[in-house]
Amino acid sequence: MKVIILDRDGVINHDSDAYIKSAEEWVPIKGSLEAIARLNHGGYIVVIASNQSGLARGYFDIQALTAMHEKMTGLLAKIGGRIDAIFYCPHGPDDACDCRKPKPGMLLDIGQRFNVSLTDVIFIGDTVSDIKAARNARAKAMLVRTGKGVKAEKILRAEDAQSIPVFDDLAAAVSAILKQ
Repeated sequence: MKVIILDRDGVINHDSDAYIKSAEEWVPIKGSLEAIARLNHGGYIVVIASNQSGLARGYFDIQALTAMHEKMTGLLAKIGGRIDAIFYCPHGPDDACDCRKPKPGMLLDIGQRFNVSLTDVIFIGDTVSDIKAARNARAKAMLVRTGKGVKAEKILRAEDAQSIPVFDDLAAAVSAILKQ
């Protein structure tokens, strides 16, 4: 079983410092949905792992989050793609949870749910916390420059994290994965 984990905001859809609070604000990054469909057709199970502290902060409710995910899955279905599971952390940064990235809880739960070793799983994100979550869970990390990725790349390079593959966007990362 081939499982790949994707962050949502900044990887699949455009991100905002003001948070994505509604289905109307949820706009896919060009080529990202097609990239997910290509992963599906390549035999991958695609799972999302996303911090959604906007819930804890009261910026949106579970119905709004559900509407965002329904929009995403509906658009994917139209092009022959799917998301197999969505995991999210609803907690704020000061909550003492194990699921908020960079902690590995969400990724560990995904590994258990799909009965896979995370050492065989790629996690694609756009933030330092995504990369640290992958490392903490012993998954393979990839960074995309969309979203907060350019800033994250500079921070990670300063930490001498040269072993992390960096791609312009999800479509480019998926092309590299499917060539392997």
